[in-house]
Amino acid sequence: MGQVDGKIALVTGGASGIGEACVETLAREGATVVISDIDDVHGNDLASSLTAAGRQAIYLRHDVTEEAQWQQIVAEIDRRYGRLDVLVANAGIGIMVPSIVEMSLADWRRQTAVNLDGVFLSVKYGLPLMRKSGGGSIIMTSSIAGLRGSATLAGYCATKGGVRLFGKAIAMECAARGDNIRVNTVHPGIIDTPIWSKIRPDLVGGGRNAPIDIEEIGRTGAPLGRVGKPQDIANGVLFLASDASNYITGTELVIDGGITGGAIARRGPLAARPEDE
Repeated sequence: MGQVDGKIALVTGGASGIGEACVETLAREGATVVISDIDDVHGNDLASSLTAAGRQAIYLRHDVTEEAQWQQIVAEIDRRYGRLDVLVANAGIGIMVPSIVEMSLADWRRQTAVNLDGVFLSVKYGLPLMRKSGGGSIIMTSSIAGLRGSATLAGYCATKGGVRLFGKAIAMECAARGDNIRVNTVHPGIIDTPIWSKIRPDLVGGGRNAPIDIEEIGRTGAPLGRVGKPQDIANGVLFLASDASNYITGTELVIDGGITGGAIARRGPLAARPEDE
């Protein structure tokens, strides 16, 4: 307990999925957490439940693609707390298409606006307050799709790869200035979050309305043989937010059950079941 005691943290996309787990974990460990999202119902419910449990959290409605809202959010954090110690740039969307030629420019731009522009704006407006605070930790949610290609997620890969290198560049800028701000990216693998119900399952399987079985994808796709949970990512974010990682900047924390590590031949209880053969 208390790994981030007294810190002020902002988590974008904090009302559900990985963001919600990050909010709950940082609050449990002593941070005052600002929940940023466009989901007012879940955001307010989360803030209320944490407050009822004796944690410190508030919800602020926030579209990460809107520059004016970034100015307002950071000004409100400055007004309330006078500092910002942890910035988790987590808000993101995924759009799947059978082929890149079938992706509309509107969808390309919408995904880029959330996944890449939103991260840029988080740094543009969050960094000055963090510098005024004397330092801190910026954690950007990328993906294993930011480390390797995926045939149906080219646009998503482009944004998450951009986040990865953007994070490295900002890490070097902060290091060059000696401003005591660390910047790292987190790369989740197959994680059981609501994004899978929003990634256009109607486009999977040649246009069939095929549901995505995330448990099965995790079992067969991850060497550890199971889907990841939001808490698995939140644990990594907590580490990067805490002083335990004070010599880590400009790097990637990959949390993917071994997917990017290589391939394995399964044995024992994780071997193929009879119905798989």
